[in-house]
Amino acid sequence: MDILIRFFNAAWMVGMPLVLGVLLARTLRTGWRPFLIGAATFLGAQVLHIPINAWVLSPGFERLGLVQPLEGPKLVLAAGALGLSAGLFEEGARYLVLRRWLRDVRTWRQAVMFGAGHGGLEAAVLGVLALVALFQGLAYRDADLSGLVTPDRLGAAQAQLRAYWAAPASLVALGSAERAIALCIQISLAVIVLQAFTRGNPAWLGVAIVWHAFVDALAVAAVGIWGPYWTEAALAVLALVSLGVLFSLRQPDVPADQVQAPPLPDAQLEARQSTRPRPEAVEDSRFIG
Repeated sequence: MDILIRFFNAAWMVGMPLVLGVLLARTLRTGWRPFLIGAATFLGAQVLHIPINAWVLSPGFERLGLVQPLEGPKLVLAAGALGLSAGLFEEGARYLVLRRWLRDVRTWRQAVMFGAGHGGLEAAVLGVLALVALFQGLAYRDADLSGLVTPDRLGAAQAQLRAYWAAPASLVALGSAERAIALCIQISLAVIVLQAFTRGNPAWLGVAIVWHAFVDALAVAAVGIWGPYWTEAALAVLALVSLGVLFSLRQPDVPADQVQAPPLPDAQLEARQSTRPRPEAVEDSRFIG
């Protein structure tokens, strides 16, 4: 039973974005292009995000004394830095893609599909990693680790394996629940970034970066303060807030052939009317052979 729970949790993390993509494609009728490019955007963001965290943030944490175990202000500072890093790279990538490669994606429906692809690939990647961890746990569950790792790492490997199998089913199931929460937030962030283009105000990008940074920082800090269950409860509340923002920004799509030009000011209207040819002038200008 324990193995089945772990398997279905990981499998649902992989399958959930696909199910969501199918439902959204049928409901919103946007096609799969924004979804697929959203997935590619997540990958592109990680090309810089992961190395910066590994080569800049981690050494910086060590110089500042921000090493495990983190508590109090040090935990908050590290969580804030990690959250800001995620916000800058992921929302920056979203903005660049919408600006340069998805210039035709300017509707709420398309942005929802775009965000679902971004968050969907993140969920699928983590699901695959969870499946790999399960297969490794099964392979090494009864194995003699002394022949597989060096003596200096044997104790840590054994402790890690024991902790993996000691995790209760309720804690394991939090993985897929967290991905559902993250999907809601990622979709709302894509819609927020879109406002920078539809409203012509780049400050919306800043809003998305700050919100993303806050959510990620809370997730990192709250685990050390409240534990995993209360952390997921707090994130669920933020997901509901994000959904509220998502639907509050919904605007109806207006076909291009139905867009009406704004009325002209009186002075421009009079000037335009004064330039129209008079009927008698048209008569006089006719060519008579």
